[in-house]
Amino acid sequence: MSLDADTIVDRRRMRRKLTFWRVTAIVIAVLAIVGAGVVLAPRTAVMREAGGGGYIARVKIEGLIRDNQDRVEALDRLAKSSARAVIVHVDSPGGTTAGSQELFDSLRALQAKKPMVVVVDGLAASGAYIAAMSADHIIARDTSLVGSIGVLFQFPNFTEVLKTIGIKVEEIKSSPLKASPNGFEPTSPEARAAIESLIKDSYVWFKGLVKNRRHMDDEELTRVSDGRVFTGRQAVGLKLIDALGNEKTALAWLQSAKKVPADTPVRDYSLKPRFGDLTFLHVAAWMFEAVGLKTVAHRVEAWSAVQSVERLNLDGLLALWHPSLSN
Repeated sequence: MSLDADTIVDRRRMRRKLTFWRVTAIVIAVLAIVGAGVVLAPRTAVMREAGGGGYIARVKIEGLIRDNQDRVEALDRLAKSSARAVIVHVDSPGGTTAGSQELFDSLRALQAKKPMVVVVDGLAASGAYIAAMSADHIIARDTSLVGSIGVLFQFPNFTEVLKTIGIKVEEIKSSPLKASPNGFEPTSPEARAAIESLIKDSYVWFKGLVKNRRHMDDEELTRVSDGRVFTGRQAVGLKLIDALGNEKTALAWLQSAKKVPADTPVRDYSLKPRFGDLTFLHVAAWMFEAVGLKTVAHRVEAWSAVQSVERLNLDGLLALWHPSLSN
C-alpha cells in the first residue's frame, strides 16, 4: 500500500519528536545521576586554594527557608576552606522558624571562623532577617525591605466546604488537643489558646534575638517588632541594618574593618546540591513560556499560585512575610 506525501512527512515529524524526547530523557537522567547529592564548591576555588591566594566567598540565601542539612554541611566546609571572608547575599521572605534558626546557627559558626558581612539585595523579612542577623554588619539597598519581626501559624479550615458537600470527618483521639487544630472542625478556644502560646513564646525568642544582636533597648525594639517591613533607608535609623549599599560597600567594609583587601577575588559558593531546585513546582514555573503564559500579568498570577502551593509544604511555626496579591 502506497503512502501519500503528507503521511510520510507526518511520520518523519513524529519520529523526530520521539527521538528528541528520548534523548532529552536520557540526558536528564545522566545529569541527575552525576549531580545528585553533589554540593558545588566555589567556582575555581580548587585552583585558588591550591595556590594559597585565598578568595572571598559569595553565598546566596534565596527563596523559602526550611531545614536543610546540605546547606549546614556546605557552610561547615566553607568555614574550613581558605576563603578569607564571606559575603552573604539575602533575598528571601523567610520560612519556618526552625529552618531560620538552623541557618542562623550555621552562619554564626561560619562567622566565628571567617569575617562575614550580609548584603540584602531585595528582601530580608522575618526568618530571612533572622539569618541576616548572624552577621555583625548588615548592608541593604535604599529600597530593600527588611524586618517583619514576628511569627505565625496558618492552617486551612474546610468545615464550611465539607458541610456544603455533605461530608463529616469522624475521629477518635486520646485527648482534646491531640492534632488540633485540624481543619476539619471549628477551632476550639482551647486549641486556639494552645497555638497562641506557641506563637507568643517564639515571638519572645525572636524579639530577644533582635534586641541582643542589634543592640537595642526596649523602646527601640518596640518600634520595629510589630510585624511590618521597612525600607533600607528606614532601617538604618531603626538600627535594623548598619549601612546602605551593595557588594562594593561590603568589600570596602571588609577592607576597613577586617583588613581583607577589597581587590581580593570574589567567588560564588553554592549551598545547594546540583539540580536541588528541580522540584515539580520550579519546573512548572519554568514551563510558563512553553504553555503560552506570555504576558507579565499571567506569569505573576501563575507564579503566585506556584509559591502558594509551595508554602503549604512549610511545617510548624512560620517566620514568613507573604502579603497577598490584590485582584
